[in-house]
Amino acid sequence: MTTDGTAATPTIPLAPWALRCRACEADHPPAPVAICPACLGPLDPVPPVGRRLPSREEIAARPTSLWRYREWLPFTGDPVVSTEVGYTPLLDAPELARCLGVRRVWIKGDLFSVPSLSFKDRVVATALNAARAFGLSAVGCASTGNLGNAVAAQAAGAGIPAWIFIPEDLEMGKIVGSAVCGARVVRIRGHYDDVNRLCTQVADRCGWGIVNVNLRGYYGEGSKTMAFEIAEQLGWRLPTAVVAPMAGGSLVTKLARGFQEFREAGLVSGPAPRVHGVQAAGCAPIIHLFDRGEGSTAIEPVIPATIARSIAIGNPPDGLYAVRTIRESGGWAVAVPERDLVEGMTRLARTTGLFAETAGGVTVGGAIHLARRGHLTAADEVVLCITGHGFKTPEPVAAVLPPGPVIAPRFRDVQNLIDKETK
Repeated sequence: MTTDGTAATPTIPLAPWALRCRACEADHPPAPVAICPACLGPLDPVPPVGRRLPSREEIAARPTSLWRYREWLPFTGDPVVSTEVGYTPLLDAPELARCLGVRRVWIKGDLFSVPSLSFKDRVVATALNAARAFGLSAVGCASTGNLGNAVAAQAAGAGIPAWIFIPEDLEMGKIVGSAVCGARVVRIRGHYDDVNRLCTQVADRCGWGIVNVNLRGYYGEGSKTMAFEIAEQLGWRLPTAVVAPMAGGSLVTKLARGFQEFREAGLVSGPAPRVHGVQAAGCAPIIHLFDRGEGSTAIEPVIPATIARSIAIGNPPDGLYAVRTIRESGGWAVAVPERDLVEGMTRLARTTGLFAETAGGVTVGGAIHLARRGHLTAADEVVLCITGHGFKTPEPVAAVLPPGPVIAPRFRDVQNLIDKETK
């Protein structure tokens, strides 16, 4: 019974979907394993045959979280943790549309995500449910900041021990954001790819759920919900283009997959959006692969050298798939110089009032470059994916903003400032 005396709705035990190799298509049972033992390809969850999909009306009647799309998420049964994550706002940005010279711009505002103010809350929600379903004793991640915050916050809410492994020079705001939730934060000498290699060993030897290592197949599916929300929030239609930042490369692939799954279900119609991917110029291995042309199939790793640390992954695991997705969608890929990503942060704030972190600056700066090069046109209706809040990384814009004046508590001094502004 519930607290008001009514009968409680019975829950269905959570069971992860089986897995299939994206490369050789071999099938595997559900397990905390992300790599095919036969060919080393990535494993993806496979929906059960004959599953029933909901109508628009059924979805709209459900609570506003990512679980309103549960039939497309990699489980049967009901989620047991992180049930309030998702359904972030889609915000109209007419001033930014004028700046870009396009018909409409919307901001997909994962900078307002619960509980950790980044889109990583989505992927952690699915990963933590997988960890619970597999009975894993602890969770963790290799992180450039946002993922660590999301794992720490959601693990705290679920009562699961968490270990967060990060590069030693990460921004203090992100270190604090994980530590305050009670997670064990471990700083590693080196960059993200060194951290990720270590976490592969941790997953193997400790038997923990490292969300972006051995739980990666279940983790990645959470990203699709950003596409589902965009379609629903636009009134069950699709934009003509989406611009998203790339770190490991998974987000752009899952956005395209999400739009396609809704089209296959008959929930939306019309052409799929062009997916544009952007990276900071100081860490742009996916852009380099894209620029080398269709004959190139191998990522050449780089050592990150950018202030956009949240997307600074020098050897992105889904880089090749990201390039394929961008090409197949008719999209484009651009690298954004440091000064342009800072300009992107300030342009977004001054046209919408939204303060994004450096990855958001890359998204807006990338959209400006795409518009200048003709990849966004006057007829376009564009969604910009803003994936984290600027309060986490204020340093880049703080360095270029003028300090405020200090005056005595006299109106005469205020009037002097006003006079200077109006001259």
